[in-house]
Amino acid sequence: MDNIYIEYTFEVTPKEPATEILIAELGELGFESFVENDNGVIAYIQKEEWNSEVLDNVFVLNSEEFSIQYDFKEIEQTNWNEEWEKNFNPIQVDDLVSIRAPFHENPNLPYDIVIEPKMSFGTGHHETTHMMVQHLINLDVEGKKVLDMGCGTGILAIFAEMKGAQPIDAIDIDPWCYENSLENVERNNCKHISVYEGEASLLEGRNYDVIIANINRNILLNDMKTYTDCLNEEGVLLLSGFYSEDIPVIDNEVSKCGLTLKNTIKRNNWVALQYQK
Repeated sequence: MDNIYIEYTFEVTPKEPATEILIAELGELGFESFVENDNGVIAYIQKEEWNSEVLDNVFVLNSEEFSIQYDFKEIEQTNWNEEWEKNFNPIQVDDLVSIRAPFHENPNLPYDIVIEPKMSFGTGHHETTHMMVQHLINLDVEGKKVLDMGCGTGILAIFAEMKGAQPIDAIDIDPWCYENSLENVERNNCKHISVYEGEASLLEGRNYDVIIANINRNILLNDMKTYTDCLNEEGVLLLSGFYSEDIPVIDNEVSKCGLTLKNTIKRNNWVALQYQK
């Protein structure tokens, strides 16, 4: 693609949770991709979707709790993979699972997931991905029907198949994530994953033994009943994408749907919860 993009560089103090809030708000305004760094985040929007007032109603920019400075410039979309390569480090989970790009050396762990995100790089959720993989390591998914909701790069769906799950549905509302998941499913020679572009309305009439949802808190709360309605009895619901302080409101919503909390993993104030129906 040779689209012209506007690149915004945000310096955020303190970085969290302001960066997560900023990314969520910018996403609603048409920003397509984000690269987090030590100082904040770099965000990209197509020039044809941009105007000089695009940030006027971004709530977090006017919050007295955070200091956010930014500037912007026009760029051509030349090589997103090169940009991602500079910002992505391979992940290893419990000396069992490696998540890496093709240009990373294979550490020869029992499970090796190779991904190459395009526009869906760098949204700061390595911690949540790490924890969800930990949950799946300890879960028997052999022959289970699995949903990866908000699949992003498709990592969790791919790992579920590696552990014997089938069939698997992977769903994301973002067209870049949809395309990227298709590519990564093929890259990892998966045979039992169907990828769909859309949101929770696609789940009507479907049922699963395991549902994985690594999404932000507000979407989880909004769609919780939909998830739990299509979860089979004794089914497992894995949730992440939120902070420790969000546990009470998440737990309250899930409990109303008749599920019981079975396990909690925490990592750098991020959490991943395991529920059973």
